[in-house]
Amino acid sequence: MPCYSIDGVVPVVDPTAYVHPMAVLIGDVVVGPHCYVGPGASLRGDFGRIVLQRGSNIQDNCTVHGFPEQDTVVEEDGHVGHGTVLHGCVVRRGALVGMNAVVMDEAEVGAQAIVAACAFVPAGMRVPPRSLVAGLPAKLRRELSDDEIAWKHEGTLTYQDLTRRCLATMAEVAPLPAPEAGRPRVQPAAVKSLIATRRG
Repeated sequence: MPCYSIDGVVPVVDPTAYVHPMAVLIGDVVVGPHCYVGPGASLRGDFGRIVLQRGSNIQDNCTVHGFPEQDTVVEEDGHVGHGTVLHGCVVRRGALVGMNAVVMDEAEVGAQAIVAACAFVPAGMRVPPRSLVAGLPAKLRRELSDDEIAWKHEGTLTYQDLTRRCLATMAEVAPLPAPEAGRPRVQPAAVKSLIATRRG
C-alpha cells in the first residue's frame, strides 16, 4: 500500500487489519485490529489524526481528513460506505455512514445510528444514537428498529470476514482471456440487503 510519513509521523496498521494496496495512508493514521480499508480510499493524516478502531471499515474511494488538533475517529464496528467523505468528525460504535455521504467537522454520528446514502451531515450536527438521518442537509427521520440495527451489524461482520479473506487469499494476478469451465464463485459470508431482509 502507498504509505507516507510526514513531519516524522508514520501511519500505523495493526497486523490483523487489511489495507488494500491501492489505498493511501499519510502521516498520523492509526488502523486498529480487524479493520478493512478498501481500494482507492485516502486517509490523510497530514493535518489531524485519523483513528479506525477495532473491526471498523472504510470502503473503496472514501476520503478521510481533518483540521489540525482535531481527530477523525471511526469507533469499533463503525461502517463507512463506498465514496463517503469524513472530515474531522466522529462515527460512534456500531454506526453506519451510507454510500457517498458527507460528514463534516465536529459532527458526531451516534452509536448504532445510520446516515443514509448521499446525506450531508453539516458541521457540528449530533446524530442521536439508534436513529436514521437523511437528506441535504441531513435531518432526523426516525428511530431505528432492532431488526435494522441487527441488519447493520450483520453487514459489519461481513466486512470483518472480508478482512480475513483478503489477508488469506487476496493476490494480484493477470486476468484470464475467458471464463474457465465450472468457474468458481467467491465465498463471502451470507448477507442480505435491507430490502431483502424486510421481505422476509
